[in-house]
Parts: sequence; structure tokens; C-alpha cells
Amino acid sequence: MGLLDRVRRLFASTDELASADRRRLAGEQGADEIAGVTDRGLVKLRGTIEVLTLRPRRTRPWLEAELSDGTGRVTLIWMGRHDIPGIEAGRDLIVEGRVSVDGGVRTIYNPRYQLL
Repeated sequence: MGLLDRVRRLFASTDELASADRRRLAGEQGADEIAGVTDRGLVKLRGTIEVLTLRPRRTRPWLEAELSDGTGRVTLIWMGRHDIPGIEAGRDLIVEGRVSVDGGVRTIYNPRYQLL
């Protein structure tokens, strides 16, 4: 790490440091960057769950998680689930699935996942 990088880290916010760490870890896992995913693309992502929400959809619940890798965010939706053991805010995951982009919002329905 060069002097300029050390100075940037010294003055970076906690959020900026966390984002940089997420980007580094995703790269080490060979994961795609969320910012670069396209509609209908198959992806492997690594990130941290920042928000977890249970959304009722008529008669079936949807568990939604917002995953961040430091480059962007993607919404993960598990249809028909109230909760999934281990899926919680602050948890790191590797997920795989097909991305759907609607109105600029990236979503993966029923992704395969690995808890880290």
C-alpha cells in the first residue's frame, strides 16, 4: 500500500472503509461486482446483508435482504419464507442466481446462498 492509499484510509469514513473491505473480499472470492451486473445475467456475488425485511404478499410472505458488496446493492427475495436460519442483518454471504433489473433495482429471486 502506497503513501497516498494510507492517507486516504486515514481520512476515510467507517462506511468507506467497510465498502473497500467488501470490494476486496468479493474480488478474492472471484465474485462479480454488483455495480456491473446486467439484466438476466447469471452471477456469483459476495457481500453483507445490510437490511432484512419480511414483506407479506397476499397469502405468502417474502423474505427480502439487501446485499451490498461495496460497489452497489442487490435485493435478494426468498418467496414463501418467513425466515431462514443464519440469514440476518450484518451476515456475509455468497449468493448465486439470475439478476432481474426493473426500474434500476437489481433483484435475485430465490438465490442459492452460502453463509460465511
